[in-house]
Amino acid sequence: MAEDTLNTAGLGRHGATRLPSVDVESFNVELKDDEGFLGDRASKGTFRKILDDLRKPLRKNGEDPLGDKSAEQISKSALDEALVGDDIHAAALVHGAIEEFANELAHVTSRFLKTKSWADTERIVVGGGFRQSRVGELAIARTDVLLKADGFQVDLVPIRFDPDDAGLIGCLHLAPSWIFEGYDSILAVDIGGTNIRCGVVETRWKKAPDLSKASVWRSELWRHADDEPTREGAVKRLVKMLKGLISEADAEGLKLAPFIGIACPGVINADGSIAKGAQNLPGNWESSKFNLPASLVEAIPEIGGHDTAVVMHNDGVAQGLSEAPFMQDIDHWGVLTIGTGLGNARFSNRRKESDEKKDKDEKEKKDKERKKD
Repeated sequence: MAEDTLNTAGLGRHGATRLPSVDVESFNVELKDDEGFLGDRASKGTFRKILDDLRKPLRKNGEDPLGDKSAEQISKSALDEALVGDDIHAAALVHGAIEEFANELAHVTSRFLKTKSWADTERIVVGGGFRQSRVGELAIARTDVLLKADGFQVDLVPIRFDPDDAGLIGCLHLAPSWIFEGYDSILAVDIGGTNIRCGVVETRWKKAPDLSKASVWRSELWRHADDEPTREGAVKRLVKMLKGLISEADAEGLKLAPFIGIACPGVINADGSIAKGAQNLPGNWESSKFNLPASLVEAIPEIGGHDTAVVMHNDGVAQGLSEAPFMQDIDHWGVLTIGTGLGNARFSNRRKESDEKKDKDEKEKKDKERKKD
């Protein structure tokens, strides 16, 4: 583990492949076919386009049961209501879109499963904004059925936490162990192409050392896409949000750790810079002269009288990490996040020394029994 650790602070590197509970086999993989990036075939926008394409013939005759709004303008709750409403034609349209989208998602998922880094994957958790609806849940369930019908021995399940919270909670799994022994909460940041969300995450480590009971105590959302800020303006607003949360946590009496975990789109380098994949963020975040973790340490050098430490990883990785406590019954698992694009990460659980010793003892016992026979 030494090669993935900053000796000065005992912190994991930014974008590390080895984390306290898992090895990150891959993340932010961009698969392509003749039509371009495969992830574009299973995004939130793809579902909306499929739905609008199904409505075109009906619109020509003025018989669209979903009305005049484009699919982009129809809320997730309205689509959910259409599924169970009295208008069977509206329900049929939405079900049709779910079926087509599930076929696309199954195709994309199967391509991931055929890659070397995703070999032997036993379970895939699906997160992102699309999952926050009944429509999304049905699409995930239908995709699971299609994959099994094609012979893939993998389970596709919705992410357990609300996707808005999952990225923040996942940041806990980037933190070193001393955080949990001395503090009861951390600051977490989830950066997306549309929103930036900051929160105070309670570890609840004493109740559950595996972090399975962690929760977001308070969060703040800024829809930066509406304001179209500069990169510097976005960082300034982020710092303001974090300082506000620090004050609130202090007033509440929380023991806030001097640690900030960040989930950010793209391929994250060990020094905290972004190699690629941040094109949807305000300004040029891939510049070699820009380093978000360093900017935050400069703006917030201390938390609670102690030097601030920052660790940043890919947003898909962070969202997936929120599921780590619930994946201990298997060895290899992954996450797909359906939003503006398709985020992805593949994990292997790190074996505890006690488990390895137990397996070794059992093997030695069997070997002795065979020799006796």
